[in-house]
Amino acid sequence: MANNIELELQQFPKTITLKDGSKATLRPLRKDDEKGFHELFLGIPEPERMFIKHRVTEISVIRDWCQNLDYARNLPLLGLVNGKITGVATLHQQLSGWKRQIGRVSVSVHPDSRGRGLARALIAETLEVARGAGLERVEAEFIGEQATAMKMFAMLGFSELLRLEDYVKDMQAISHDYILMGLDLRTDEEYVSAAG
Repeated sequence: MANNIELELQQFPKTITLKDGSKATLRPLRKDDEKGFHELFLGIPEPERMFIKHRVTEISVIRDWCQNLDYARNLPLLGLVNGKITGVATLHQQLSGWKRQIGRVSVSVHPDSRGRGLARALIAETLEVARGAGLERVEAEFIGEQATAMKMFAMLGFSELLRLEDYVKDMQAISHDYILMGLDLRTDEEYVSAAG
């Protein structure tokens, strides 16, 4: 799948028009994005950062991500408005094992860029990359308080697969419900050929 990812990345950078008529550039994270990528996460409100699994306010975490890019495992697709990183959707993959055909998608958008369709565009592009890379399904993980994000993913075709009460803890050790949503990327033709 690594070769498929490289082929998919040839379509970037890509310019899109947001709901308000402004332009955004979509492209993968690069090694020189460390400062801007860190600033994106610093701009995410603290209560929302508790939902992120990594300590994204620590520059060492961001530096590690930027310096050790492996698009086949983790593909961060950035959204830039006026040259500033304002959003990211990441496609996470396991290259072997029993979930190698399933990707995981996550997204974060700076509050100043919300409501303009950037998150939706980033997720849609990430799903196209996942499909082109040969993944069969994608998942997205949420905690119960992320109702707005779950609604957006549902509008893109994701459905709830699992809900567990008080199952996960945020960075402040507060328990939350865990919700797993999923989307099947296979087409009807693929179902037919798999069956027969």
